[in-house]
Amino acid sequence: MSLQYALLNDTSWQSQTDWQTPDTPFMSFAFWQALADTGAIGEQAGWLPIFVLVHRVADSQSDSSIDYADHSENYSAINEAAQTVAHPVAVLPIFLKGHHRGEFVFDHSWAEAYARYGVDYYPRLVTSVPYTPITGQRLWLAKGETLTTDIIKTAIAGVDDIAQQVGASSWHGLFITPELATIATASMPTDIDVAHLLAAQDNGLESTAIDMPILERQGCQFLWQNKDLLQDCQPFADFEAFLATLKAKKRKTIRAERRKVAEQGIICQRKCGAAITDEDWKAFYHCYVMTYAVRGQQPYLTIDFFMALAVTISEHLMLAQALDASGEIIASSLFLYDDRHSENATLYGRYWGALGEYDSLHFELCYYQGIEFAVKQGLKYFDPGTQGEHKLVRGFIPTTTHSIHRIYDSRFVPAIANFCAQDRAHMAQYRQQAFEALPFNADNMPAFDTNQ
Repeated sequence: MSLQYALLNDTSWQSQTDWQTPDTPFMSFAFWQALADTGAIGEQAGWLPIFVLVHRVADSQSDSSIDYADHSENYSAINEAAQTVAHPVAVLPIFLKGHHRGEFVFDHSWAEAYARYGVDYYPRLVTSVPYTPITGQRLWLAKGETLTTDIIKTAIAGVDDIAQQVGASSWHGLFITPELATIATASMPTDIDVAHLLAAQDNGLESTAIDMPILERQGCQFLWQNKDLLQDCQPFADFEAFLATLKAKKRKTIRAERRKVAEQGIICQRKCGAAITDEDWKAFYHCYVMTYAVRGQQPYLTIDFFMALAVTISEHLMLAQALDASGEIIASSLFLYDDRHSENATLYGRYWGALGEYDSLHFELCYYQGIEFAVKQGLKYFDPGTQGEHKLVRGFIPTTTHSIHRIYDSRFVPAIANFCAQDRAHMAQYRQQAFEALPFNADNMPAFDTNQ
């Protein structure tokens, strides 16, 4: 049997087979439904969803056209109802976008280059979890399936088709797994024949999408690991066991920060799942909005979104709260987390806010409360969010993030490919320097992995 794709703009494909449990809560159907139901994705938000459904067909049914969509030059032509297919294999989500908001991998300079040459960079196609810089799978796989080159190539053929129909300049797969980055880049040409591209341009010819490479960019985030090197890499027994792995000066700094919070009369507590009340959610959202208000911005997500998560995936939610001496909630930090028995069980620090400035409270509520929770739950990792060397000195290890990019205008491919290559070299150097600044004592210093 061979693979084909269908282009769909509804989610009825979810009922066509049994799907594997996603690797993070952010790829759960419930999380995406909450985004859709509360307007975080959709036309008004500028995140128009399209789904590339990869499925198997008997070889006798194969033909030269592997698209089931109506070939028209606009988004509305994509099928509005999923056709029933016999053997669904995988689904790749695509967003049609006219902006960069909520992505965290920045290509503004590419857009500016297009503008200088009088070429439209918008619309563009994006595969990501909206507003969430979390590394993970970007395809939903049917049970019994594994990610293969054929699946990726078929899905990318669907992406190319969408790009042609809507006139997209590019496709960007953000915060993808190293496995997906490796398969995707290997599935397309790796050598860029600059002479061929320029000759085609001079002759007024356009290269086909299949001639275009998949370009990779790399970034750096910081990940806490629940691994005591002095105890045969066993999980830490408690927060103090983690502190014991740090240099004396760093231990002293962290303890001092925690004392400062207590000296301000602030008490911190954690609540999980059903224990989080409606009043807690209202207080959290008030704090969350303040994070944006101080920058003169509106938040991406509504309180209805968080309340929907409280109903559908409460078992993956932890809320850390800071209360003042009168018992009023003055800051909140919302975490999502994996089942502790999953292969790479991780705590994800995502949404934070405070009603005022409090010494060291951000570190306490966003990092130290998270570490304590990860230890107590037996989670392997703690991902506190994107950016910030201040995470590094608190025991969060630099790790590589991956994104892939497909540029459809051959005139820009050589320059952007060169940019990506230089950017990867720069980020590799940055990770090395960040690693050397880790606060662990010699006996607990992890080995530097160039592939990490």
